[in-house]
Amino acid sequence: MRHLIILFAILTTVPSVAQQSISLEECYRLVDRNYPLAQQTGLLEAQNQLESEAVATAQLPQIALDAYATYLSDVIEFPLAMSGIEPLNNDQYRATVSVNQLIYNGGATKASLDLKSVQLKAKQKEVEVGLYQLKKQINQLYFSVLLAQESKALLQAKEKQLRAKLKEVRSGIKYGVLLPASDKVLEAELLKLKQQFQETESNKRALVETLSSLIGKPLNRETVFESPLVKTDLQTDVNRPELEWFELKKEEIETSENVLSKQNAPKLLGFATGGYGNPGLNMLDNSFQEFYTVGVKLNWKVFDWNANKRQREALAINRDIVETESETFKLNTSIELNRQQREIEKIESFIASDQEIIQLRKEVLESADSQLKNGVITASAYITELTHLYEDENTLIRHKIQLELAKANYKVIKG
Repeated sequence: MRHLIILFAILTTVPSVAQQSISLEECYRLVDRNYPLAQQTGLLEAQNQLESEAVATAQLPQIALDAYATYLSDVIEFPLAMSGIEPLNNDQYRATVSVNQLIYNGGATKASLDLKSVQLKAKQKEVEVGLYQLKKQINQLYFSVLLAQESKALLQAKEKQLRAKLKEVRSGIKYGVLLPASDKVLEAELLKLKQQFQETESNKRALVETLSSLIGKPLNRETVFESPLVKTDLQTDVNRPELEWFELKKEEIETSENVLSKQNAPKLLGFATGGYGNPGLNMLDNSFQEFYTVGVKLNWKVFDWNANKRQREALAINRDIVETESETFKLNTSIELNRQQREIEKIESFIASDQEIIQLRKEVLESADSQLKNGVITASAYITELTHLYEDENTLIRHKIQLELAKANYKVIKG
């Protein structure tokens, strides 16, 4: 009984595994999450956090330790009248600890932190752009799998029809209505169908494996790919991540200009130094002494040979470069959208013609079917008409898949 229960559980779980399904939108979500490039978003954030913390340390006390020992070839000598003063030693020693505290630097530290923040957003948006550009590749793979899936279903329908016809033909041969070799033509066609099944299955397997690697999810050959009904709003309003990236690059340039404007601002620092050495601050006391100094100091770079100005002019040119790249992207996207719209309209007209052709082919096949039953035409002639119908039905399916692919690509181009 226990073994029967286990066997029953296995048999009931297998169909659920075999019937795994996936949608186009799920593929988009998976590639955004599992593609190796997606990991850079978190890495960039961690990197920016460390760099920002390093910049922020400028506002903390800066501590330095200095120590030295020297031997002087000559020292100060005092007149005989001051013979009571012990002459200085030629060897001197000193160790100091200095503390500097930034009091004011014109907002340079805050400007640098703001720049780091904008740079993070721009880099993360660049990752998003890279992931977004994979959507066209996903579309191509996904709809190619759909085409293979639909082609297989059409082959199965043709096979079913051929087997039914083979049964009728054999019955006709048995009763002398049809020629003895008529069934051989149908059997040969069934063997050709078997080859087509193998080719379709092989192509589908390669496409599924590629898509599986891209989205980072295991897919098997039994996975059902859902047929999306892509709705498109044929307008030219573009909402691509590239446009946001261009705006962030401009913001990065503006923030960089702000950082440069703060570089030559006056810097006010407080300092304190404590030490131990021989001699100390009192040069006349020729012994080891403790000493300290405290104070404030001002640093102001008044003239830098226009280096700062030239850097800002270079940033202005860089802003113009980003602007031209943005305009070029908008123009190319508009052209691509227009071309894709024309492609959609062309395929829609093809589909209308395909449907008319298939209706005519069905009427011809019905006539050929009746003629074959009555021995008027051979099985080869029937196969010819059946193949014509199959090819036209396959063309219709291909055009329908191409239409959905064109619409999906239009949405991707539009954003």
